[in-house]
Amino acid sequence: MSTPQDPHQPGQPQPGQPSGESPSGTPYGRQPYGQQSRSRQPLPPAPFGLPGQPPARSRKGMWIVVGIVGGVLLLVVVGVLLILNLVGGATRKASDLADDFTRLVIAGETDKAYDDFMDPALKEQLTKDDFASGVESLKLDPSCTTAYDDLKVSTENETNIADVAGLIKCEGKDIELVYRFAGKDELKMVSIRLKPKD
Repeated sequence: MSTPQDPHQPGQPQPGQPSGESPSGTPYGRQPYGQQSRSRQPLPPAPFGLPGQPPARSRKGMWIVVGIVGGVLLLVVVGVLLILNLVGGATRKASDLADDFTRLVIAGETDKAYDDFMDPALKEQLTKDDFASGVESLKLDPSCTTAYDDLKVSTENETNIADVAGLIKCEGKDIELVYRFAGKDELKMVSIRLKPKD
């Protein structure tokens, strides 16, 4: 028994068409000159854009990391500057106090040095007259200069402390100096030693 054939099946001649030709009019198995057989396969759909363009990459994660790293670096720099400023400021203040006090002592202005720089507790141990006679015995003159060997600043029980050690260098002699300043807001001298160096 034969099966009826679909008149539109490929490879079968269509009514009104010679038996060796395709619907395009070219013989079966032959392509017209200049045309090549290409199978059309659809391109896969491109996500988020035109075909062939890569999807846009989000840089949000990179900016978050850059922001965090930048923030940490900024905090470190600010912290170091604060520490340097606090320590440097306290050291500079102690150095200025020692300089001002020593200039008054060298100039013979012992009353002003005593009144302006000494802590009340030290004044109870050392009278103004004893201080003045002790400085006078050193025979300091305007040619004397000051050189600090050691300057330490610290904090103990919320009290700022500055220890200063050095020399008053005069012609033919050196005087050892050791000062200690202490206080919460304002530093005052709490101990002093001035003696000729052996």
